[in-house]
Amino acid sequence: MAGMIFSPEESPEANQHLQLPQQQLQTGREVASDDDRSVAADSWSIKSDYGSTLDDEQRHADAAEALSSAANFRPASDYSSDKDEPDAETSMLGLQSYWDAAYLDELANFREHGHAGEIWFGTDVMDTVISWTKSLCTDVSQGHIPNHGGEPKPQSVEQDEKYLSCWSVLDIGTGNGLLLQELSKQGFTDLTGTDYSEGAIDLAQSLADRDGFSNIKFLVDDILETKLDRQFQLVMDKGTLDAIGLHPDGPIKRIMYWDSVSKLLAPGGILVITSCNHTKDELVQEVENFNQRNIAISQEPSAMKDQETHRDHPPFRYLNHVRTYPTFMFGGSVGSRVATVAFLRN
Repeated sequence: MAGMIFSPEESPEANQHLQLPQQQLQTGREVASDDDRSVAADSWSIKSDYGSTLDDEQRHADAAEALSSAANFRPASDYSSDKDEPDAETSMLGLQSYWDAAYLDELANFREHGHAGEIWFGTDVMDTVISWTKSLCTDVSQGHIPNHGGEPKPQSVEQDEKYLSCWSVLDIGTGNGLLLQELSKQGFTDLTGTDYSEGAIDLAQSLADRDGFSNIKFLVDDILETKLDRQFQLVMDKGTLDAIGLHPDGPIKRIMYWDSVSKLLAPGGILVITSCNHTKDELVQEVENFNQRNIAISQEPSAMKDQETHRDHPPFRYLNHVRTYPTFMFGGSVGSRVATVAFLRN
């Protein structure tokens, strides 16, 4: 069954928490059991050099405290795909063991047959994200900030090369790294891809070496426990927030996600999120909740001294979204499979 997303005001009660499309769950191969994937993950137990500077318990404690202190705001869990009794196959997509095993398969297929692996959301969506992001970055480079409407205007090749080479790009949850290869073809040159799966990074690096993209850097890094010590002008997320929301601790991990992304994205930079589990309005609302929580924290007496210049300034604001995805009618409502939304880092 194809996945759909509806705006909150149009969505029927049963569709408020939507699952990933069934064809994306299956990915063309038999879905392994939790036990099988855990065994496979144990065999791929190389620890990342880009681990956490804080232990897991402390990060969860901080996020849990933030979650409880945000009683006046709509919690992030309202927009996650977690359920009280989640579907077993869907919840697997929130576990690292699933992705470790999946990329072991992808890496084996690449070494045996040269296959690049799955393109998450499909080539049409990736092509749309690439061209739309390219035009958006070019517009912003020229000082043309979209005013919540209209599509970014395409520029000439010469203008693209002039502006896009100045953008540093981070792709979180990069998978096989094909999104970064396509961005490189469009004129972006400072490109970094991270993933918490060692197998994904091995596959991405192997594909980049084979296809001649020596300018792309790949690192094993968990966005929730990132040890990256630099900021980027453009951060791309194609399905990573979706997967995080499917973890059993999804609400807490989503807060950790926004905290990390806000530190990695440079002031004036752009975050582009593509999701098949959330509408544009849901993503905008989740960012607004994060902004309100940060303002509330910055106004606490203990934080005023260190954050005096940042009080009342939300970290993100909505910039634009893709309007060209195909839509269809279902139950009297208009829906689409995917939403891509851009946010500006204040």
